[in-house]
Amino acid sequence: MRSLGRDRGMCAWDDFARSSTDARLSLAQARSGQIPPFLLLSVPGMSAGEHRLCSELWTRDRIVASSAERARLDFGFDLTFRDKLRVGYLSNDFHDHATAHLLIEALEAHDRDRCELHAFSFGADDRGAMRGRLHAVFDGFHDVTALSDSAAAAAVHAAQIDILVDLKGYTRGARTGILMLHPAPVQVNFLGYPGTLGGDICDYIITDPFMTPLAVAADYSESFAYMPHSYQPHGRAALGPAPTRAEVGLPDAGIVFCCFNQAYKFTPAVFDLWCRLLDATPDSVLWLLASDRAEGNLRGEALRRGVAPGRLVFAPETTQGEHLRRLQLADLVLDTAPYGAHTTASDALWAGVPIVSCAGDTFASRVAGSLLHAVGCPELIASDEADYLAVALTLAAEPDLLRAAKARLWRNRPAAPLFDAAAYARSLQDLYDQMWRRRSSGGAPGPIWASKS
Repeated sequence: MRSLGRDRGMCAWDDFARSSTDARLSLAQARSGQIPPFLLLSVPGMSAGEHRLCSELWTRDRIVASSAERARLDFGFDLTFRDKLRVGYLSNDFHDHATAHLLIEALEAHDRDRCELHAFSFGADDRGAMRGRLHAVFDGFHDVTALSDSAAAAAVHAAQIDILVDLKGYTRGARTGILMLHPAPVQVNFLGYPGTLGGDICDYIITDPFMTPLAVAADYSESFAYMPHSYQPHGRAALGPAPTRAEVGLPDAGIVFCCFNQAYKFTPAVFDLWCRLLDATPDSVLWLLASDRAEGNLRGEALRRGVAPGRLVFAPETTQGEHLRRLQLADLVLDTAPYGAHTTASDALWAGVPIVSCAGDTFASRVAGSLLHAVGCPELIASDEADYLAVALTLAAEPDLLRAAKARLWRNRPAAPLFDAAAYARSLQDLYDQMWRRRSSGGAPGPIWASKS
């Protein structure tokens, strides 16, 4: 399984073509737990159904192993109807992290007459500004870092949480073992993991009609809880003045193509397209996030495709505020596939930079498309690789068209649903209310739609 592992973050692609074959062979042989579901998200050619199979295999033995402890704990619930729900959020990212930046304004906009918010944190306290802001927004902030899964689940139950929202899924440091013990009567998969968790871990996944049309319900173990626009929240963080190009190492002239996705999302096929764009657009550069592990390999891959390595410009990691400032210098963001941009996409749109994305059939591949719908720019969603290249080439070759696309996006931003945290919070609360009404009335989970706010 080396082709699925650490070499992806290094962009060492010698055996990349084996990744799909290796994954399918393992899934076909039903090797439970052989492939971490997160790794499969970036493997080309895998379907949403195969992503579900991977999650089911990953959780199968773990669910069985947790069943005795779940029976011992035997959590009971008060299912009487109430106007004010207790909603708990489970994560280790309650600090200066992309998930926190996406969610904070929606949390702050929740109607406290209808919802009591609790955090269950199992991550480090960085004592930063975002950590303090999160402490302030939650009615209860419970640090369960040192607790076992059983003790953490007991803490959730003791807080009488009605709806437990998991923000981690199968990303790094996740503790799905807490969810397997079912400490809350309703459990929700949201935001942190772009796919299904499998098994009976969560009742719902928060999504939107573009991300997961009803026709693909069989590819998810959770019922769909539909937001009216994009499933992803994003606030209105201040945009400081853009730096000069020279200050961030960009040339004075020429198109700046940009992708600030992590390097493990890059594939040879996508990099081929990027190099064709660079070759067809004189004086252009490709602006990427710095990576000590990947930079040398990426420069070598560019050279093998006939592109001067110096046309790759690497941006160091920085604070969120500085990141948003410098993003304004990009001309066009190029999405990856099959694991596309998530927070990096909505950040770029907030900074006024168009994105070209190619939507597949998996959750991880459709996020940028969902965001583009929510800012009124669906024409930037390509149907396939050829269309992706054509859309990007057209914008790069016609400066007036690119300027018009940026101007339209900038005009759309103030009223775009993607950046309306208050409306987002109202729709999210509506979903929580519907989940609770179903559960308290004895109904099974099923698809639900939030009203437009």
